[in-house]
Amino acid sequence: YCEFIAPHDPHRLNTKFIHAPPQKVRFFDAGGAFHFRPFVYRHIQQRDPVTLRLSYHEDRSERFHLRFFVEGDPYTLWGWIPMQRHLIGLDNGERLFLLGADRMGRDLLSRIAYGARISLSIGLIGIAISFVLGLIMGGISGYFGGRIDDVIQRLIEFIMGIPGLPLWMTLSAALPPDWPIIRVYFGITIILAFVGWTGLARVVRGRFLALREEDFVMAARLGGARESRIIAKHLVPSFLSYIIAALTLAVPQMILGETALSFIGLGLRSPAISWGVLLQDAMNIRAVAHFPWLLLPGVFVIVAVLAFNFLGDGLRDAADPYTR
Repeated sequence: YCEFIAPHDPHRLNTKFIHAPPQKVRFFDAGGAFHFRPFVYRHIQQRDPVTLRLSYHEDRSERFHLRFFVEGDPYTLWGWIPMQRHLIGLDNGERLFLLGADRMGRDLLSRIAYGARISLSIGLIGIAISFVLGLIMGGISGYFGGRIDDVIQRLIEFIMGIPGLPLWMTLSAALPPDWPIIRVYFGITIILAFVGWTGLARVVRGRFLALREEDFVMAARLGGARESRIIAKHLVPSFLSYIIAALTLAVPQMILGETALSFIGLGLRSPAISWGVLLQDAMNIRAVAHFPWLLLPGVFVIVAVLAFNFLGDGLRDAADPYTR
């Protein structure tokens, strides 16, 4: 729904609003009168004739009221429903910059909304792939044991022995530079999942080792159940809630991994929009000193990471019978 949430097209350039500051939402006008409907003032661009530096001031001669479900830039919802309605906007089609604009005059709120779709989806898809790999490899290792267990555990130790960020950087740098955005997107997702499945595999292995000699497993084995059915119908459901909680706690690592790779230029690149790509504009200390709102994508990264951590802690406590 980022197209609906975003006030404007995130790729639309506007030289009249280069590095425009966030507009203040007001209830009191310049004369001190109160208004029930929130409003903003238009930003007017000025250039210093000596330093040539751009600055903005508010034109308080006219108020522009915030409105919900306004018509704006056209888009296609879910890729096939043509729409022009946006969640929030201004009267008369005026440009709204609640979180400011970047160096090309593009609305930062719209770009953060679009970036959330990519950054969060990479985390969720990466965790789904890690779930499958960790469940299969950890299940085989813990249930069958022996040489299979030794081989899988040495592989896990080898992967976990390499520092995560350098390994991400090495694998990301191996992606062909001429790949289209969609291939890079899935390539980064697979790289993060390849590194992230090892922890879950160890958890699954430990659970299988503890449960494979339990009475309900022995009863299923004596009843003629196949090994695959015992694993899928008896072992995995017995601790699935714990796995879900562990996966939720691993989502922030995926989000931070994508953000870090895109920030240093080894992940997604413009014109793709992710939180890491947006933070590239904040690499210049001088730009951040003059335009601190360029750091706002980092605030959304922190909020998302904390939210998933709190969710994971809650699910883990709910799944653990000893905390009740």
